[in-house]
Amino acid sequence: MNEEFAVIPAVDMQDGQVVQLVGGERGTETTYGDPVEAATGWVDEGAETLHLVDLDGAFEGERKNASAIDAITEACDVDIQLGGGIRTVEDATALLSQGIDRVILGTAAVENPDIVAEISDYQPGSVTVSLDAKDGEVVVSGWTEGTGLDPAEAARRYEELGAGAILFTDVDVEGQLEGVRTEPVERLVEAVEIPVVASGGVASLEDIRSLKAAGAAAVVVGSALYEGKFTLGEAQRAVEN
Repeated sequence: MNEEFAVIPAVDMQDGQVVQLVGGERGTETTYGDPVEAATGWVDEGAETLHLVDLDGAFEGERKNASAIDAITEACDVDIQLGGGIRTVEDATALLSQGIDRVILGTAAVENPDIVAEISDYQPGSVTVSLDAKDGEVVVSGWTEGTGLDPAEAARRYEELGAGAILFTDVDVEGQLEGVRTEPVERLVEAVEIPVVASGGVASLEDIRSLKAAGAAAVVVGSALYEGKFTLGEAQRAVEN
């Protein structure tokens, strides 16, 4: 991941289409067309990293948008991080060998923390652990199941196991275009030394600046970009040093 603060477009996929969910709930989605067209469009606008999520995989535990992901990897010569339905070491190492730069583990990391160490041994720095929080609790299985885990405590544990970064999604504000909450991000940044990538609730350029000020290394942006609240270029310029 770049040392400079990065604005990362999200390409969340469900049934072969780009979608954005509200609060992580199925049935709330707005659809934005073909994933490959979206991904190549973001690269054309200056994206240096893409955030891909197989939502079918996240909810059902089985990746169902593999063909679109393969096409994006082939078409886009930028860093790619992928989450959703990656449940085993074999899943992860296969993806890394196929050109994915970082795998994002959520449910698998909670159910089997040692998977983080095993994949990190295969390719150091390649695991981003996704800590998605609802009401201050880490949730898994497409944000449908509580775990009882505190995000900051969990982040410290995964750092010790070799995680290269933490992706923190504030599910309570995800997809609502009503603004971010910086306090949970600040807590995580204080808890670990590895990069924290923030996600959820971004509605304005000021939200992006606030997350940078909170110590995040990057922000994943979905709905605000797709709805034209600002352009990718405007977001990048807003956080230039």
